[in-house]
Amino acid sequence: MLQAYASRDAVQPDLRHFLEELYQGRNLSSFRAGQTIPMNPQDVWVVCRGVVQLSTLYQNGDDALLGLAGPSMPFGLPLTLIYPYQATALSDVDVMGLTITEIDQSPTLAQEVGRHTVRRLRQTEAMLAMAGYRRVEDRLRQLLLLLQMEVGQPVAGGTRLSVRLTHQHLASAIGTTRVTVTRLLGQLRGEGRLIVDANRHIILPLSATL
Repeated sequence: MLQAYASRDAVQPDLRHFLEELYQGRNLSSFRAGQTIPMNPQDVWVVCRGVVQLSTLYQNGDDALLGLAGPSMPFGLPLTLIYPYQATALSDVDVMGLTITEIDQSPTLAQEVGRHTVRRLRQTEAMLAMAGYRRVEDRLRQLLLLLQMEVGQPVAGGTRLSVRLTHQHLASAIGTTRVTVTRLLGQLRGEGRLIVDANRHIILPLSATL
């Protein structure tokens, strides 16, 4: 399901470089892993370094993963209808804040923000498509493939997911329980389809297929 999605995003324009040239001297906002990133109804954040988790809360208090914003990806209240809408640094991150006025006044900036918003839309559609798989195992495999595309880093023998998602994060994303995800990850690990390194990051081996 995700192979074509991967090939379309093989080369992405770098919004970060554009912003650095446009706003030389503007300070970035930095957040440590686990910190909540505040949001304003009139502001859009653009990720310059790291990965941000976007989520919401159900009425029963459960956390629901909506997506991940990596480098060059914009996020913020002006880009969503979801409430509540939360952004949490999954790793140490640097973000640049832009006002809606700044974006509206620069056609080039508006075009670049729109281009990378489309990346987020594709990611969201891929996550929605996972719900069509009846088997939890299939949903988990598709999620791991998506994470491989979005936050994967090449390492010897495979691809390392650059951020650590808890088993609960993975469970929320595919509509199952943490216990089920723990069991399935154990099975995949036992079959050699994934490796967990010393820092508890998942590695998907080149020699294995999910």
